[in-house]
Amino acid sequence: MNIVVDRTKCEGLGMCEAMAHEFFEVQDDGEMVVLDENPGEEHRRELTAAVDACPVLALTLKG
Repeated sequence: MNIVVDRTKCEGLGMCEAMAHEFFEVQDDGEMVVLDENPGEEHRRELTAAVDACPVLALTLKG
């Protein structure tokens, strides 16, 4: 599985971090960093929740 971020949409609102803090981090400058771009399948549920929580639809999961 791969986490894909559309940087043209991401506003650094932090909903993804709130849902899955071990995979997403919003920096002090508002830039969102993916901490693990290729997580294991066992994390699909929490990552799907993070993707679904993004109000600007900047996140997708591939695979």
